[in-house]
Amino acid sequence: MGPTGITERLARASAGHAWLVVGIWIVGFVVMAAAATQVGDALTTGFSVLSEPDSAVGADLLEERLRGEERALEIIIVQSEGLTVEDGAYQELVAGIVEDVRALEGTVASAVSYFDTGASEMVSADGTTSLIQAELKGDAVEAPDNVGPLVDYVHDLEPGDGFEVLVFGPGSANREVQEITERDLQTGESIGISIALIILLVVFGTLVAAVLPLLLAIVAIVGAVGVTALFGQMWSFSFFVVNIITMIGLAVGIDYALFIVQRYREEYAKGDDVNEAIAKAGATASRAVLFSGATVVIALLGLLLIPQNIYRSIAFGSIVVVIFAVLGALTLLPAVLRLLGPKINRLSIPGLRRQHSPDDDSGFWASVARGVMRRPVLSLVLAVGVLVALAIPALTINAGFSGVETMPEDSEARQAFDVLTADFSAGLSAPAEVVIDRVGADQAAVDTEIETLLGQIEADEGFDFATVETNDAGDFTLVSISLATAADGGAAYEAIRRLRTDYVEPGFAGTGASVYVAGRSAEAVDMFDLITTYTPIVFAFVLGLSFLLLMVVFRSIVVPIKAILMNLLSVGATYGVLTLVFQHGVGADLLGFTQVEAIEAWLPLMLFAILFGLSMDYHVFLLSRIRERYNETGDNTASVAYGVRSTAAVITGAALIMVAVFGGFALGDNASLQQMGFGLGFAILLDATIIRSVVVPASMTLLGGANWYLPSWLEWLPHLSIEGERDDTTPAVRAGSKATAA
Repeated sequence: MGPTGITERLARASAGHAWLVVGIWIVGFVVMAAAATQVGDALTTGFSVLSEPDSAVGADLLEERLRGEERALEIIIVQSEGLTVEDGAYQELVAGIVEDVRALEGTVASAVSYFDTGASEMVSADGTTSLIQAELKGDAVEAPDNVGPLVDYVHDLEPGDGFEVLVFGPGSANREVQEITERDLQTGESIGISIALIILLVVFGTLVAAVLPLLLAIVAIVGAVGVTALFGQMWSFSFFVVNIITMIGLAVGIDYALFIVQRYREEYAKGDDVNEAIAKAGATASRAVLFSGATVVIALLGLLLIPQNIYRSIAFGSIVVVIFAVLGALTLLPAVLRLLGPKINRLSIPGLRRQHSPDDDSGFWASVARGVMRRPVLSLVLAVGVLVALAIPALTINAGFSGVETMPEDSEARQAFDVLTADFSAGLSAPAEVVIDRVGADQAAVDTEIETLLGQIEADEGFDFATVETNDAGDFTLVSISLATAADGGAAYEAIRRLRTDYVEPGFAGTGASVYVAGRSAEAVDMFDLITTYTPIVFAFVLGLSFLLLMVVFRSIVVPIKAILMNLLSVGATYGVLTLVFQHGVGADLLGFTQVEAIEAWLPLMLFAILFGLSMDYHVFLLSRIRERYNETGDNTASVAYGVRSTAAVITGAALIMVAVFGGFALGDNASLQQMGFGLGFAILLDATIIRSVVVPASMTLLGGANWYLPSWLEWLPHLSIEGERDDTTPAVRAGSKATAA
């Protein structure tokens, strides 16, 4: 049997030079592992819009014209159970803290207390709590790294009976978020890998076969982290990128290897020798993996279109780990299979080792497929009805960002935040900043509008107070406004929109000044606007390219249309359940999740791209087996039943592994990762159950030969069939010609 395509040629070549291929991968693994140790230098906890929104322009002007490089502000909270700022012991403690903090020369640029400024906003109404403002050295991006000595000092401080000292600010909060995220990463990895190994043992029945997919996943993850670390020397990536690489790497790495190893064992069980079994797996399952990986990459490329660091970090990390997983599946895996040969079935688990024939129609999923195909209309209506019902809560989705209030209650940042919220302005450490460039403006008119703005701010419950600062040249003014609520909450975002549209824009319109609203809350609002702008662009890009790829692969316009509709139903249902659980709190306590006021603003679009790609794994793998059988027999109904039952074990196992991997990350304390892990896991569960077992067989039964309809004017499309070349005398070709004409 000659090579039928690139994947079979790769499989044969890799198996034929097994030790060379394994050696190359080992060298590459060592190099990437060494590079991966430096990934921490490539990560940032901040989010940034890479275009030029108002908040970015304003921040740049502030740095150039007024205060120089932006520095992060940390707030040290001194709280007493019985003493007030009038008591000598209280004053002595604060003075000592200020002196010690100022002595942290490598960390703190300056520190002032209530006793230095006399500012009423730095002491609580009852006088028992006061604030020390510490300005860190370095810029705001470096704050999580630079704040360490200050956090350690406050943590180790023993202030005496009745006193409590806490620290809060972007640097300390983001530092703790990083620590929680790293802890969640370890939890997710341990849970995901442990459950994945158990499922692989059940699917394969042998320890040797079960370990292979895990090894491929680990190789892909290390390779992707190493590449990210190397590219991170030029660009900064969101700290989420490592979590994403691990999640996606475990999911697709295990799945791709699972598909190929299962097909190899199937062919070997039929009587083929090792080389021929590897070649047949390469010509079928490996091709499905190649095109599945291509759909994932296409979906993720859409995120690269968005000029924002979180999306581009997620896209970059996911694409790289998928590429490594595909390359490993197409080259490393055949080489290892060749070296193992019959030993792939070694170390069998008593009672688990079994290799069902794909022609065996006595299993559970075969029974489900028969039941669905007997009543395709009823089955399809019920399945679609369930998915639509699940999607309805998505109509109430509220987009935002997880603030400190979503952190665990026992975290130091959360405790400090609660004190600030109760006794001060929760937005004190992240004010809104109205930046006024007065060059060429009517100076008197600008001054008048500033006074008007201060009055409007005082009357608006969304703000606490404002301060005004003008540079020495008199051509630049900053109005710094303390928000009445947390900077990362919905109320703060509404306040920013009012500030821009109701106060700043109409007020300064005729003055000739250029005015921008900056600050953390303004950055978030600008990101919301960015997402709104790019959502239709990303959807059109992902759906359009996926349609073209699937049309070429399956030589049909019906298959890609159905695939897109099914995935949109699945994504919509996921949005609905995500909103129901996290935003409305239905079952959140039972599942151990944090109820939030808003779903992460970046999450829905990210979920769409990743889910659209991942769900195609099962869809492409299932359809490839159906099409392969159809090519042999020309019987659509029998081919659908065969495809469902022959892929049942591997797809069920692969889906459960993905659910376990994503669920492991959802069990951590980071609210963002909880939403992401739960959303990904739930969507995969939907795809592997309702979509795969009901919607696909029901719709394909109803459409019959029309499933493979390709208009005659598209016959010029290149042949990239997943099934490889076939003999033109097979029944499928004769039947396919009639179906095409249907």
